[in-house]
Formats: sequence, structure tokens, C-alpha cells
Amino acid sequence: MSVVVHEVSHGYAALRLGDQTARLAGRLTLNPIKHLDPVGSVIVPLLTTLGGFPFGWAKPIPYNPYNLRNQRWGELIVAAAGPVSNIIVAVFFSMIIRFSDVGQSQMISPFFEISATIVWVNLVLAIFNLLPVPPLDGSKILFSILPYGISQKIRLSLERYGIFIVVIFLIFIWEIVSPLIFGIFALLTGAGLQ
Repeated sequence: MSVVVHEVSHGYAALRLGDQTARLAGRLTLNPIKHLDPVGSVIVPLLTTLGGFPFGWAKPIPYNPYNLRNQRWGELIVAAAGPVSNIIVAVFFSMIIRFSDVGQSQMISPFFEISATIVWVNLVLAIFNLLPVPPLDGSKILFSILPYGISQKIRLSLERYGIFIVVIFLIFIWEIVSPLIFGIFALLTGAGLQ
């Protein structure tokens, strides 16, 4: 569901900025079936779960950047909407853990486990998607901030190798980033992962 919230947030941000592509495609819904990608939502998660680290994606929300009223910052706003939505969900559920008896108890309850999983998944989604590598949201944010000429040169070189960089991240760099996510989790919830 967190991936669906992420994608729908992109669509709503685009809609607020004048692009109706996602709405006309029927994708501004929290119905997960509308967002299923056969490879990213079924096959890859099944295969990666066997390896111990489930990974997958939803069908990207369609939008047309040329329809956005704010041509300078529109693409940045639409790209940031997904990770921001994941951060909001993570903060919301971490506050439930922090300020309820569930978070204070030494006994791990099912409610704590579900809330902790929601916080963890949303933190991972937000941080992973903020990587400045195509096709991730962080690349669109980076390209929007940089001057146009530099942005285009970097975009062309990164888009060619983006998927390989993402795979390298998943295999190698995850070990470096995961302590950061554990730290943010502990900071938000006041609890550690068991």
C-alpha cells in the first residue's frame, strides 16, 4: 500500500499543477489493482523475497511535464511528492508507536510489529527513491535543481546506466545506507527494531 500512496501522490501533485494525465487514466485511486505492474509487483518481489530482501515497484503514474503550470519547479514538486508522502506515513505511524502504550511496552504486540513495519517500509521507500539515479525520483529532483545544460549532460549519461546503478546500490551500497535508516527509525519511534 505504501507504494500505491507514493504513486498516487505523484499523480495528485501533477493534477494540482495542471496535468490531468493520471486522472484521465483512472490512476488517482488507492485501489492497488490499478497500480500493479506484472514484473515489479509480482515477479520481482517473489524472486527477491527468496533472497531475503524483498524489492519491487508499482506501475509509475503517468504525467506530462509539459502540462504543468510551473515549468521551472513542476517536475521537482511532482517527483518529491512520492518520497514526501512516504515520510508523512512513516512519521504518522512512528508517533503512534512513540506516544502509545504499544511503543512503551517491553512486550512486542502485533500492533507494534505492523506499525514498525509500516514505518520501516516507508523510510526505505523514501530514502531509496531520493537517490539521484534515473528512473528514481531523486534524479528528477536533481535535474530540476541543476542548470539546464549541466542537467541535460548528466541526464543523458545517467539514464543510460541508471538501472545498473540501482542494482549496484541494492547489492552493495544498501549495507552502508541501512544503518542510517535504522537510526532514523529509532529517532522517530523511540524504539529499536527487533
